[in-house]
Amino acid sequence: MKAIKYLIVGLIIGAALGTLAGMNIGRGQPVLSNPFAEQTVTKQVKDTGSDLLRKSGEAMEDAGKALKNQFK
Repeated sequence: MKAIKYLIVGLIIGAALGTLAGMNIGRGQPVLSNPFAEQTVTKQVKDTGSDLLRKSGEAMEDAGKALKNQFK
């Protein structure tokens, strides 16, 4: 009976911690950060914009290298 009690308590604690970690992963935050911290829209837009800018720059570099290699 004691083993079942520990199993149930472990499942409840594990589910709670898993839910909080899942919230962080879903928001794109580090796993151990505060899942209830307020996330501003401007920060999300800024992060997404800088990521988009970086990826488009890499794509342009790759396209330029491909053109350069094509005309050699």
